[in-house]
Amino acid sequence: MAALCAVYGISRKTGYKWLSRYRAQGPAGLLDRSRAPLCPAQGLDPAVEAAIVELRGRYPFWGPRKLKAHLERERGDVDWPAASSIGDLLARRGLVREQRRRRRGRPVLQPFTEARGPNDVWCADFKGWFRTRNGARCDPLTISDAHSRFLMCCDIVAPTGRGVAPVFERVFREYGLPLALRTDNGSPFASQGAAGLTRLAVSFVKLGIRLERIDPGKPQQNGRHERMHRTLKQETSAPAAATPRAQQARFDRFREAYNTVRPHEALGQEPPAAHYAPSPRPYPDHIPEPWYDADHAVRRVRPKGEIKWRGGLVFVSESARPSWESPSASPKPKPATGSSASATSISASSAARPDGSTALPHPGRGAAKRNRNKQRKLSPMLPVHNVTHVPGCTQDRARA
Repeated sequence: MAALCAVYGISRKTGYKWLSRYRAQGPAGLLDRSRAPLCPAQGLDPAVEAAIVELRGRYPFWGPRKLKAHLERERGDVDWPAASSIGDLLARRGLVREQRRRRRGRPVLQPFTEARGPNDVWCADFKGWFRTRNGARCDPLTISDAHSRFLMCCDIVAPTGRGVAPVFERVFREYGLPLALRTDNGSPFASQGAAGLTRLAVSFVKLGIRLERIDPGKPQQNGRHERMHRTLKQETSAPAAATPRAQQARFDRFREAYNTVRPHEALGQEPPAAHYAPSPRPYPDHIPEPWYDADHAVRRVRPKGEIKWRGGLVFVSESARPSWESPSASPKPKPATGSSASATSISASSAARPDGSTALPHPGRGAAKRNRNKQRKLSPMLPVHNVTHVPGCTQDRARA
């Protein structure tokens, strides 16, 4: 045998193996055999498989990690398989949807308020509108807590200040007030008027809420809230319900499951309700009116950022510039800005528009007043970083 193996370049162990196969099976024993393990790994218990598949049917958009976390929380006495094994099971059963890879956005460098605890920062936005099957338009307003991801509101309302205000009041009364509210620059949260404020935004400032706005066209700066919108769309509006009433019922069921059932990976695979608590700042029964000292000339700011001054309209602010200060040498106190629902004070010098134009006289005024406004020497106002004289702000009263 040793000489024969040397001729064919194999070991004696291999030679004896082929010889034994030939003696046992004849020529058929010399054919290649399967390389599968003789003792395959133990498969999943049929009852375990059935429980995983049943839960996946109830929550078809949950991945293996969420399914495993929920099963361990509900039935901790069972030895559930690893998330990778659950994923293999779903793939074998044809329960996996192919998803398009998404490009990850760059981290946000803008100094937003850090959400270190519940109610530090709330996020609010309108989910993109769509139509129900009967043709009605739906504009879902969503409000969530940035720290715990707790979803406080998902209501179909008109995307206007008048339609949104009652919803915010109800949420404030139920959960208290946040320290900051992060929104985009769309209506009804922002406008083209003074400091980009709207009546709704001014009502937030009156309550002592800091307004934070993401950059235009940068939804990733409110990424936690936008990620929730993706899940909301998957589970409630693809396809949409038959009527707005039925669609709202879907939103209500989603909010309940999202807050109390759905595990969140960033929260240690726990639901948001386990990490949220209402704010210690209650919604006040009475909001005090603004206060100004005798050195301020109070003027009401119009929606386009203009005030009435000496018979004409003067532009004092533009969107995205919170407030303005006059460089006049007169010892007047710093002026303040507001919105169409608030007041402002200015010194004797007026303001100029960013494009270089000056006062805006009323179209019905005579030529003398127009000439007088044109001849007036105007200086551009310098930006101030904080809105200080919006009604409800008490810091300046303390300094005065």
